[in-house]
Amino acid sequence: MMKNQTPRTLRRLFILFQITFWPVFLTGLLATQINAQSDNAESEQIGTQVTVSDTVHLPVIYRLSLPPLPRPIRVTADPPIDFDAARTAAQSQGRDIAFNKIGFHVGIGGNREGLDEWMADLDAAGVPFFLKTANDAEPIYKAQQLMQTSGVSHTLVYRDARSKYDIPRYDLPPKEAAQLSWQLNRSVFPPELEPELIWIETVNEPDQLRAEWLAAFSLETAKLAVTDGHKYAAFGWSPGRPEPEDWESPAMLEFLRYAGEHPDKVAIALHEYSLERESIGNLYPWLVGRFQKLFAVCDEHDIPRPTVLITEWGWVYNHVPESVDEAMEDIEWASLLYAAYPQVKGAAIWYLGEGGDEFHSISDEAQRLITPTLDFGLSNYYFVDPNPLPIDESLFEPNPPT
Repeated sequence: MMKNQTPRTLRRLFILFQITFWPVFLTGLLATQINAQSDNAESEQIGTQVTVSDTVHLPVIYRLSLPPLPRPIRVTADPPIDFDAARTAAQSQGRDIAFNKIGFHVGIGGNREGLDEWMADLDAAGVPFFLKTANDAEPIYKAQQLMQTSGVSHTLVYRDARSKYDIPRYDLPPKEAAQLSWQLNRSVFPPELEPELIWIETVNEPDQLRAEWLAAFSLETAKLAVTDGHKYAAFGWSPGRPEPEDWESPAMLEFLRYAGEHPDKVAIALHEYSLERESIGNLYPWLVGRFQKLFAVCDEHDIPRPTVLITEWGWVYNHVPESVDEAMEDIEWASLLYAAYPQVKGAAIWYLGEGGDEFHSISDEAQRLITPTLDFGLSNYYFVDPNPLPIDESLFEPNPPT
């Protein structure tokens, strides 16, 4: 019996070798030959570099490029939605869920009718919202109370908009200017607000030609804020700013590393407008969606993507689209875009506050979007990939306006 079984066993092993290892051998041999014949072929290899010679060295392992970050998958259902169950189901597949991140920018006066209901209903449903206010702590304080009771992680931002507080002293060295700015802003931070819950923004649309100075200024301010137990949002860049190369100066990269290491304490504030009333996707991704340029720089330099707060968002400074339906079409596209990036905490529609003749009737126009965005937030969410995969901006190209 042993004599008959041994050859059969050897044959089986030989067949197994042919099925399992021979294709690997041929693949490695073919790859080596291609490399030897192509003078310009360059391939990244893991481990020691393979030298082409008369001997074939196995295995040859090639680094595969990662797929780009996919578009979120939007889910629409009648409320109430069991978001906890949806999150559990997504996480079991290595994914997560995201919500509509488009909120509102509030100021003194204006028209905020319906905003309290917007906050309360989203909070009750477990949907985090984004709210920015300037010089009026009342809405943020109400949101803070909701947050403390429910535990829902709303994103709340406060700024003192008086020029004394939000224009840096460019005539001073950046470190000295930061110390002065922080002292001033900390002194007027509303005492009823909890600094560990509220982001404080100290600068608004700074001089784009001083990006490196501002980077050093922001790094010093961030360190002071973290030491004092605050959450700090830097820059407040105007739409279309800064230039992508401004993110790569030595001082800026140092700031970005610090921000990437402190995502719960340090953020970058941006303003994203389309600069035309008809379509939010105008010149995408150079206006709305420009934050992706920042993330691409961070990826290139192996810096964790920082937290981003889009503290002003909209079309033009004095109007929203005439049609609520058209505005909501734009909001739905932007909601999909921001949902793909967990580092983007939200965007504040400009503007529910008063602004005099300069801003026309924008507070009344923006107020008409409160109820539609509430309904959208309660009935929609997204399945997303939470990993920082490579960015392909073309995946989010907006549809032409209808």
